[in-house]
Amino acid sequence: MLEQQLVNGFTLGLIYALIAVGYTMVYGVIELINFAHGEIYMLGAFLTLSFISMGLPLPLAVVLAMLAAAAIGVLLDIVAYRPLREAPRLAALITAIGMSIFLQNLAMIIWGSRPLPFPRQALPAFFSEPALTFSDVTISWMQMLIYAVAVVLMVGLNLVITKTRVGTAMRALAQNQTAAALMGINVNRVITFTFALGSAMGAMAGIMVSMYYNTMYPTMGYLAGVKAFAAAVLGGIGSVPGAMLGGVVLGIAETLGAGYLSSPYRDGVAYAVMILVIIFRPSGLLGRAVTEKA
Repeated sequence: MLEQQLVNGFTLGLIYALIAVGYTMVYGVIELINFAHGEIYMLGAFLTLSFISMGLPLPLAVVLAMLAAAAIGVLLDIVAYRPLREAPRLAALITAIGMSIFLQNLAMIIWGSRPLPFPRQALPAFFSEPALTFSDVTISWMQMLIYAVAVVLMVGLNLVITKTRVGTAMRALAQNQTAAALMGINVNRVITFTFALGSAMGAMAGIMVSMYYNTMYPTMGYLAGVKAFAAAVLGGIGSVPGAMLGGVVLGIAETLGAGYLSSPYRDGVAYAVMILVIIFRPSGLLGRAVTEKA
């Protein structure tokens, strides 16, 4: 049972990690907690459903949904957050919560408030069969797909951040936004790219969750977003590797809590792990302590 719970927890943790990366990238660049990010995750699932309903094949529907989610993330930045760049942080935080509620209600208007199934006919028939079976552990093809997609996206994100000019600009903004602007970096363009990249990854997480659990609903982004934010804090807010590690740790803790205690306690166990880590290491698992200058 332990081995199977670890496999299931690792699967869930990778999904949390993909969402948490969006939180931590935006926070790292502009120190904003984008609470509407969970709704981008939700929209990824519903947009994929809509594109499949139009007769598009699954791979094309997924790509279009990620591009649409990236565009929505950019629009959020331009409309809701950019005008508040110089405002107190509380104003941006309240705006983020308001945009979250707005997107939830918009989804209810467009797709209805009832849960909808993922169109299973769009998936290959063998996805319902086990991919690997050893000892008492079974790994499905759906889980294998989640592993592959998550690893590819995370490796790709790491390459973008460390090996490209825009990644260098993102790291410069995270260090000192004023100095970066004085060095000729287009601050707004880099922030917009950060929103687009994080939103695309969040949408991919929503797509995989809807495929994995065969359901989607307009409020699915709320709890997933809160947990992903907890994962980002657990790993060290502002640290992309920390967000990835925090997501995996949180997913495993939640699954073990559900398996060995009781399903209703799964959320409590996950947050208890986060609280303990923060008590003994306030900067998170991979975060760095920052001293505020007077």
